[in-house]
Amino acid sequence: MATVAAPPAETPRVARARVPQWFARCPLWLWSGAILVVLTAIAAYLRTRFISGQFWMDEAITTGISSHSLTAIPGILRHDGNPPLFYMLLHGWMSVFGTSESATHSLSLLFGLLTVPAGMWAGWSLFGRRAGAMAAILFAFNYWLTYYAQETRMYELMALLGILATAAFIHAFVYRRRAYLILFGASLALMLYTHSWGVFFFVGALLALIPAWVISEDRRGLARDAALAFVGAGVLYLPWIPNLLYQASHTAAPWSRAPRFGAPVLISRQLIGGDRVTAVLLAASVIGLVGLVTRRLRRSQEATALWTLIALTVATLAVAWIASQINPAFVPRYFAPIVASIMLIAALGCARAGFVGAIAVVLAAVFLIKPAGVALPVKSDMRDVSGQLTQLLHPGDLVVVGQPEQTTLAWYYLPSGLRYANTIGPVKDPSYMNWVDAKTRLEHADPRATLDPLVASLTPGQQLLYVRPLTEGAQNWNAPWTQLVRRRSAQWGALLEADVSAGVLRPVAVAPHSYGGACCVADTAVLYEKRT
Repeated sequence: MATVAAPPAETPRVARARVPQWFARCPLWLWSGAILVVLTAIAAYLRTRFISGQFWMDEAITTGISSHSLTAIPGILRHDGNPPLFYMLLHGWMSVFGTSESATHSLSLLFGLLTVPAGMWAGWSLFGRRAGAMAAILFAFNYWLTYYAQETRMYELMALLGILATAAFIHAFVYRRRAYLILFGASLALMLYTHSWGVFFFVGALLALIPAWVISEDRRGLARDAALAFVGAGVLYLPWIPNLLYQASHTAAPWSRAPRFGAPVLISRQLIGGDRVTAVLLAASVIGLVGLVTRRLRRSQEATALWTLIALTVATLAVAWIASQINPAFVPRYFAPIVASIMLIAALGCARAGFVGAIAVVLAAVFLIKPAGVALPVKSDMRDVSGQLTQLLHPGDLVVVGQPEQTTLAWYYLPSGLRYANTIGPVKDPSYMNWVDAKTRLEHADPRATLDPLVASLTPGQQLLYVRPLTEGAQNWNAPWTQLVRRRSAQWGALLEADVSAGVLRPVAVAPHSYGGACCVADTAVLYEKRT
């Protein structure tokens, strides 16, 4: 008797948006390419509105370090706390395009724009065409990517590598497409060399193997492949580990505090782009993904991919949160490794939700394209200080910066030929911040004992420019480092005024003339002349 094959399991029905006939007749490469071009152009518009905006201190430090030779950069970074990849890339970029704000921002912009096609590839190759198109939209309009595409830091590169690593991870360990092991291992190694959160992603990815392990019929092969990829990335990272251990011991982040339990709020408002965007994407995703938790589909590859993405997000954040209880490093700008997993979860959910998902993606894009949603506030006012005081400064004049990490920002904007110091003491090379035991050194630097030799080094007629951070009413001056900076800068201001009263110094000018409301760092500067 002939055996009758069982009919294939039906996919749960969801509301599907109808595809117009003319659209269905278009070649695949044509409509997908057109979507990609349009979305990349929109992303370029959103991410260049403030491309020439002035630096804040982290950007100036990045540019300053990158201005050194390639062989010198790794050694300098022992004083800073970051891996070298982005700095070396920026060094080459600046040798061609220059060191202006717009030139250096353009490198971040390039990586930010590449997240759009990378996101489409990730969603398409993992979950199908609809998910790929929705992923491209979500990456094109994403608030976090728009914001940091106009900042000279490594975050956009980290996000791009995160997309490649996340997609390759799912391909290799959930769908068991072993060719992607090389892409995953290489991307993971590059993430380790881009930012310290690469270590958290590394551990998070190890933990995210659990869903694939649970459903795997070849656990030995899965373990072998995991060993090849993770050990391979680790071996590539070995040369940097001594620097990492030194940085962890001596260049911690005293400017930050140990995180509490606000990660969901930070993700909603700083990474996704606001509570409205989160609400519509979450609602559509729940509708689309609920079918994957049914008994019939919960062990499917698509369901496993979903749980793996969730595990990758949660595990990376959890490892970072735990580590930050000891060495605080839990701020939204570091969330680059999880941008991919969160956006891919949303793309999968909205794609499965059909018409409801399409509406949710459109609404999210509308919410994020508004100018208020993508406008960057003024990041610092140091360029204003420079513009108003440059003609009054002369070679040999002394610049004293009340917030030590702003010394490089002053160096970037002020004219050449000046000498630099901060409240720790004289600065030989102002092109980077020496974070090695910085808090201890600032605590031990007696203000009067540090200031007097600096004033004595001036000849009559030479000038001292004191740049003091504005801390009154600021919300981020309650960490151990910033509390100390606020106290020391106030003490130095009082001592300089005492020298004015004693006839040693004479105030010449102040800047800026108006306050622009800087979001990240603001200053007031007083120019003094040595009288006796």
